[in-house]
Amino acid sequence: MDDNSSASRRSDASTTLEQATVAAVASAQTPERAAQRAQSRAHIQAHLQRGERRREETDRKILQATLQIVASQGIGAVTIEEVARRSGVAKTTIYRRYRNTDDMLHRLRTMQWPESILDTADLEPNRGNLRRMLESITSQFDEEIGLKAVGVVLSASNGYFEQIVAQVIQPVKQHVSDFFIRGQQAGLFRSGLDLGFIFATIIGSMMANHALTEETSASWAVKMTDLLWPMIAA
Repeated sequence: MDDNSSASRRSDASTTLEQATVAAVASAQTPERAAQRAQSRAHIQAHLQRGERRREETDRKILQATLQIVASQGIGAVTIEEVARRSGVAKTTIYRRYRNTDDMLHRLRTMQWPESILDTADLEPNRGNLRRMLESITSQFDEEIGLKAVGVVLSASNGYFEQIVAQVIQPVKQHVSDFFIRGQQAGLFRSGLDLGFIFATIIGSMMANHALTEETSASWAVKMTDLLWPMIAA
């Protein structure tokens, strides 16, 4: 075998290797591969977001159960065992998040609650939307802190639940006031309405209905609308 033949074969092999490398790089950069990588990144991100939502939901269950205990039995009744029983969250999971009951109670006081889902901006001030708003108020309070806890939170005089009032109760009160104000401006509601008293009446009736009857929030909203409408309609 002469040197020229060997050199030719080496050159051919080198060319083949270079071509294969170029083809591999080109293949890796195809739109299909790019789409696959993007899809993979999206899948990982979605998985992380689901995990974060699960953690937030678990924390919310724990703190809602803690608040329910405080509302019904007082702060001294809060124990890890009782919180686990009420929340359905395992004690081991609770201990991974909180050192003790004092840590849980501190978290409850300082927790950042989500923004109010109640938005009356698109609700025309009429009887049907008043009923819808009342039903939404009940659903939101029940989901966030539990209806039984609303009275405890509002009546606490030591500022313990100040943050819950500011982040959960007050935004709803503002949305309700906005609804009535727009009704007054449109001439649909009477002027001079005591909006603070109306909101207090709504909250008091909502809590009493929950404590004393077995009616649904929808049924209560209908009756409350029937009670309020003659007093507010222009």
